[in-house]
Amino acid sequence: MIPNLSVNFAGIKLKNPVLTASGTFGYGYELADLIPLEKLGGIVTKTITLEPRAGNLQPRIAEVASGMLNTIGLQNIGVKAFVEEPLEKLNKIGVPVVVSVAGAAVSEYVETVKILDRQNGISAIELNLSCPNLKKKIICHDLLLMQDVIRGVKKVSKIPVIAKLSPLVTDISELALTAQNAGADGVTLANTYPAMAIDIRTFKPKLSTVKGGMSGACVKPMSVRCVYDAYQSVKIPIIGCGGIMTGEDAVEFILAGATVVSVGSSSLVSPGNLIKVIDEIESILRGKNIKSIREVIGSVNTV
Repeated sequence: MIPNLSVNFAGIKLKNPVLTASGTFGYGYELADLIPLEKLGGIVTKTITLEPRAGNLQPRIAEVASGMLNTIGLQNIGVKAFVEEPLEKLNKIGVPVVVSVAGAAVSEYVETVKILDRQNGISAIELNLSCPNLKKKIICHDLLLMQDVIRGVKKVSKIPVIAKLSPLVTDISELALTAQNAGADGVTLANTYPAMAIDIRTFKPKLSTVKGGMSGACVKPMSVRCVYDAYQSVKIPIIGCGGIMTGEDAVEFILAGATVVSVGSSSLVSPGNLIKVIDEIESILRGKNIKSIREVIGSVNTV
């Protein structure tokens, strides 16, 4: 028996539940010579902003135990350049494309999505709501501002809108529910965790910005908890991410309530890990004689 790995996420048909994670796979087409991109469930691009961004000063990445820190600063070519070349190349791959979008104000999100909504080949928008606003406050930590962003984008978008949320809150389910009530078609849980590392040879921080976002295997249990908590409260589908290195990790997120998962740090270790995760999910289902991945979603046994 070959298990059915296909899922439907907010009306988007995916051949399997494995996506790339924003910020870890470039614009999505650059690794076409290394892995068969057409085997992926979908591609989430690096975050796009209204205007180009140079990003933060080096060093911007630091390895830590079981993970990594980053402070890229949303470096990107801007939305107009993105639709001129990367999007055209993405459309030739043949898998759903989710474009990650960020801004420092509601107007920046809305104007960026207006441009993207006119293009062909985009299946959904993922709003990066874990970036700072004009007052340097994380957008999704201001519930009213987050609602305004989601509602503003929904007014100009014909395609599904996914809210990517920060885990640095007391109650992630409240945050996810607020996103749902504002009109989000799905949520991504969760973004990186604030962290810091110091070089004991120089006595200096390992990142130019002192602090950054932590990802990798070390964050998985915390992210699984985020998915589980949110799944109890929302009706919209969840993308689970954070520390997925194997098919077992992916199934763990799906058992907690994720419909799909996005793989980030693991693909930086080896792009081929994305395909390995897909194959391992299939193997796990086959070993348990489960016909469809859809049977597994949210089926963790807590009794």
